[in-house]
Amino acid sequence: MMHQSISRKILICFFLLIILTSVNNLKYINLEFFKINQINVSGLKNEENLSLYNNIKNNEKKNIFYLDDFEITKKINSNNLVEQFRVFKRYPSTININLTRTNFLGITKINNDDYLIGSNGKFIRKTDDQLNDLPFVFGSMDINNFLKIKEILKNSKIELSRIESLYYFKSNRWDIKFKDGLIIRLPSKLDVNILDKIFKIIEDERFKNLKTLDFRQKNQIITYE
Repeated sequence: MMHQSISRKILICFFLLIILTSVNNLKYINLEFFKINQINVSGLKNEENLSLYNNIKNNEKKNIFYLDDFEITKKINSNNLVEQFRVFKRYPSTININLTRTNFLGITKINNDDYLIGSNGKFIRKTDDQLNDLPFVFGSMDINNFLKIKEILKNSKIELSRIESLYYFKSNRWDIKFKDGLIIRLPSKLDVNILDKIFKIIEDERFKNLKTLDFRQKNQIITYE
């Protein structure tokens, strides 16, 4: 009887060992199964996608369930070319990142270097000579000042393609120079309705040969030939 009792205890221990080993193996398999082994980045130019991938590839081999979304978001937002993005987890082990490129609205100088002004409210160092048709923006400004007037212009009757450059002044107002040489000096308080009235005036034949139209004073136009 004593021998049978010992044999039964040994058998129970053996089965417990098998169960514990199986559980540990299962945990290991699950951890391996959900390790990130592929990160796909798309939406920008190939070299730009690769640059962002290199910035986040340290997340490969991490468990997809424990991915630090805040860290990923922070690294994507550090790329000034990105307007919007979406991150998709394709289980068990793939991350797909779809990017939307920002629109370039103008060119400005910062410390003697040319920068593009993005619709995402960020400055992007200019490297592409093919973007020289964008309006040049002069003056030390907060980028939101430019985005505001750009939106007003967009909703007005003035064609953006006619604008050569914009000048920002610390009094929080703008001058606009058109490609035909005309300069208009805008009031500090500006909206779409005011800009449409100005457009109507500059299209009037009586003002066609003037070089500058000054609208800074309310209900008054100063002209320069």
